[in-house]
Amino acid sequence: MIHVNRAATSLGTFSEEEVREGLRTGRFASTDLGWREGMANWQPLSQFPELGGAAPAAPPPQISAASTAGAEAPRSGLPWDERQTRGFFNAFVETLVMVLTKPDAAFRSMKIEGGLVEPLIYALIGGWLGGVVTFLFSLGFKSMGLFANRHNAFGMMTGMGIGSIAFIILLPVVIVIGLFIGGAIVHLCLMIVGGANKTFETTFRVLAFSQGSTGPLQMIPVCGGLIAGVWGLVVTCIGLARAHETETGRAVFAVFLPLVVCCGGAILMAILVPALIHMRSQ
Repeated sequence: MIHVNRAATSLGTFSEEEVREGLRTGRFASTDLGWREGMANWQPLSQFPELGGAAPAAPPPQISAASTAGAEAPRSGLPWDERQTRGFFNAFVETLVMVLTKPDAAFRSMKIEGGLVEPLIYALIGGWLGGVVTFLFSLGFKSMGLFANRHNAFGMMTGMGIGSIAFIILLPVVIVIGLFIGGAIVHLCLMIVGGANKTFETTFRVLAFSQGSTGPLQMIPVCGGLIAGVWGLVVTCIGLARAHETETGRAVFAVFLPLVVCCGGAILMAILVPALIHMRSQ
């Protein structure tokens, strides 16, 4: 399979025959860049010997060098990767704003490899911050009797201290476990739908930056959790498509496939269990 890139924009991944036919029909240009597993650098399609005579003569060397430099630009990294120079707080805020407002550009720039620790730290900060503030909002509402039984107010206030400490301590553990389990499930679904063009590390990085950026949206009173959940799904789908260089439809299907399976299983159980009970009662 050959990855084709034009003017720093990915056109997708194609077989040799598809690229050969695209060169004949004009879908691809000889100056479009191609890369396949085992190659050290991107090269113009005209320099691929396996494409035969489908492509015209190679362009001058200086054109190739300029095009190659442009193809590497989308993987320059997120601001979070430059926190030593930008500053920790500024890098976090700039990454958060970029992912939330320009997810397409953000995940075209995100490095698809580089380790799991740095994106995990980002996800922990954003997820923990949003979760703790949401929890404090909830406690504040309950203390005012908005969502609690006033007859049990004393017992509720007694358990607040212990519950708050336990929540604050366990929340990072829950975030870490959720990211690894969720990443494994999503990557498996990507493999099933044929969209996993990169490794598990790429999927994990997408989920970490998506959840770490949408987590602080939970701080919006009342509806923050809903906004964070919905926009988190949107950002994750866009991120998976751009990072794995696959169709957006495949990424969306991979994200929602676990939900479809769970709902289908629940419906099936709801139908089978009463039927089995009825059969045993006869």
